[in-house]
Amino acid sequence: MDALGITVQQLLTQLVSFLILFFLLYKLAYGPIMGMLDSRAQKIKDSLEAAETARLEAASSAERVEAEIAAARVEGQKIVAEARDAASKLREQEQDRARSDVESMIERARTEIAREKEAAVEEVRKEFAGLAITAAERIVEGSLDAKSHSSLIDKVLEDGIGERKN
Repeated sequence: MDALGITVQQLLTQLVSFLILFFLLYKLAYGPIMGMLDSRAQKIKDSLEAAETARLEAASSAERVEAEIAAARVEGQKIVAEARDAASKLREQEQDRARSDVESMIERARTEIAREKEAAVEEVRKEFAGLAITAAERIVEGSLDAKSHSSLIDKVLEDGIGERKN
């Protein structure tokens, strides 16, 4: 080594100087740089975990929203079905009420017709009785034979029917 110009003393001095420099660099530069890199790596790892958590929460929220939308859709369909049922029942009730109103109107009309018919029959009876009395008066005033009675009754009835038509 002497041929190369290296002595043991110089080699030891350079080795000690190298070790001191290595120790100083390790303590002053390598340690803080590695600590900073480790803390940066931890921050990145935490950020990735937070992003994954946020993604999972977003997916969960999306599933919940979809479930709520589906539930709302089912509820809406249920409300629509209930509204249709209520409308159908109301229509049936209104039809039944209209039917009963019509039936009561028909019954009142029938009653009114029967009452008017009875009144007309009663009026015809009164008129017929009046005609019969008039015929009887004329018969009594005239002769008492059957042939004249019959012709007189027919004439009075025809006169009464003619008056009634007018």
